[in-house]
Amino acid sequence: MTTTPRYTSADLDAFPDDGKRYEIIDGELYVSKQPHLYHQFVCSEVVSKLQQWSEQSRAGRAVVAPGVIFADDDDVAPDVVWLSSPRIASVLGQDGKLHGPPELMIEVLSPGAANEKRDREAKLNLYSRRGVDEYWIIDWRRRQVEVFRRKDARLVLTMTLKEQDTLVTPLLAGFTCAVADLFSGIPTDSATPG
Repeated sequence: MTTTPRYTSADLDAFPDDGKRYEIIDGELYVSKQPHLYHQFVCSEVVSKLQQWSEQSRAGRAVVAPGVIFADDDDVAPDVVWLSSPRIASVLGQDGKLHGPPELMIEVLSPGAANEKRDREAKLNLYSRRGVDEYWIIDWRRRQVEVFRRKDARLVLTMTLKEQDTLVTPLLAGFTCAVADLFSGIPTDSATPG
């Protein structure tokens, strides 16, 4: 009988600083390569839109790829998060990492079945279990945003938005963003049907 090793936050400290993203979900290690430039375009647009709203509302901050440690065996680096000012004060640790759920977590899909499964299953389950209020999965190839919101103590798919749609959320009163704006600079021929 073989046993799969269970990784912890301490193991992450031992990995090299090699440009890869190392994350642990339920003790399982996930390693991601440096993402496609279009992935980064989307992350930048999301942060820009959220931060513009945050500066006007003075309600919180958008952050790119922070360390979020829910537990010793649940240690991730989502693409983007948004936290209210009170939440920042309550979850920011001395180590500069977040030790509790941001209100909003966002993942931009990277190509490959393993990456998609991680974001659509492992991270969705983790964020649901750990009390995240809203989770967006953004697919720049299909040019769509899936919005999961907390209902009955878990995250459920609320809507799938296409380029012609507008993204609004009850979490951020008055926030509005044309979905097409998130894909600014990405040629339409890079998209896949769907």
